[in-house]
This record gives sequence, C-alpha cells and structure tokens, in this order.
Amino acid sequence: MPVLPKQLVVIGDSSVYGWGDTEGGGWCERLRKDWSKIQNAPIIYQLGVRGDGIEKVSFRWEKEWSSRGETRRNKPKAILLSVGINDTPTIGQKNGRHQLEINGFEYGLERLIFEMKSHTQVFVIGLNPVNEKKMPFAGCLWYSNNFCHSYERRMEEVCINQNVPFLPTFREMYSDPRSENWISDDGIHLNSNGHLWIYQRIKSWEILKKWKDS
Repeated sequence: MPVLPKQLVVIGDSSVYGWGDTEGGGWCERLRKDWSKIQNAPIIYQLGVRGDGIEKVSFRWEKEWSSRGETRRNKPKAILLSVGINDTPTIGQKNGRHQLEINGFEYGLERLIFEMKSHTQVFVIGLNPVNEKKMPFAGCLWYSNNFCHSYERRMEEVCINQNVPFLPTFREMYSDPRSENWISDDGIHLNSNGHLWIYQRIKSWEILKKWKDS
C-alpha cells in the first residue's frame, strides 16, 4: 500500500488565502507550488479566511481538517498558524477599543496552541506591517504598526512558553525601507512583493525545512 505524504494545514486569515497577490496567489500558494515539485513532499492545505482572528480560527480549525481529503481520517502531521492582525485594530477611532484586547488575544492564542499541540505539531508565523496613512480601513478600523508590533511580541512569548517554533516577521519587514511598497493600496494586505517576501522567509525557515524533509 503506498505511503501517503505528510499533510501541512496552513490556517489563518487573508494572508493565508493570498489576498493582494495578483501574481503568485499568496505566500502559501507559492509554497504549495514549490513543494508540489518535490517528490513525496508534504501536501499543503490552505485554510485562510478573510477577516478571521483568533476567535474564529479557534472555532473552525478542527472542523476544517475533519472534512478534507486525507485529513478526514488521519490528523495532519503539522499546522502552520498565521493569524492575529485582524485582532489588532481599534474600532471607530484611533484610541477606540481593540477588536480583541491584547490580553484576551494572548489568552486565546495560548488556548488555541495548547489545543492544537494535543493533536499535532504546530508552527506559528508573525504579522506584517501596515500603511498607517491609509487608515481607517473599511472606514472604521484603525490598524497601527505599534499595535502589530505589540501583538507579535505577545505571540512570540506564547510560543516560547509552549515550546512552539515561531517565525517573527514584523520587525524585519517594518525596518526595511522598501516595506511600504510591499503593502496593497488598502493599507493592510500584502501585495505580490510582500507575499514573495513572506514566502522566501518561510521557504528558508530551517525548522520547517527539517520537518518537510524528515
């Protein structure tokens, strides 16, 4: 009986979905295409939904894989979690309440990773910067780089505490003078160049490469 390749479920928000990348379909799709050229490489399942935050991903993650192909009867060998930016903005005004306050975000991420770890291996990646000049997004959501930075730091702390591999992305992207050119006109989604940047970092992430090749 042939051995099925490993499965990597990539779950999260519009970044996973690939929104904004008109050339390559998003960093996840670029990675899927790259791995598909390699014999016996893991199969990638893209489960990104626009607008999702921690709470929505927590609600759907296990249901998602239980109805898809090989993962219906066999748990995926790993999950790559990419979520958080939609929890960061304030609503209505710059000093309004957050979509999800940072302590609630940290608690939700802790619970989500703990639950995922009880089923499979987990990897987590960080957030991208935004273009604050374009705010408010959708006329009511105020994203800021200070918030993105703070939330990513909490993500990193949670991953360290739970011994989960974490790939920080915000600081390196934000400090690059080209970063504003990697963001779509809406101010929050990455464009094709931004998705390419993320794809290149994930592709060269040593711990994920070792998992893929093991």
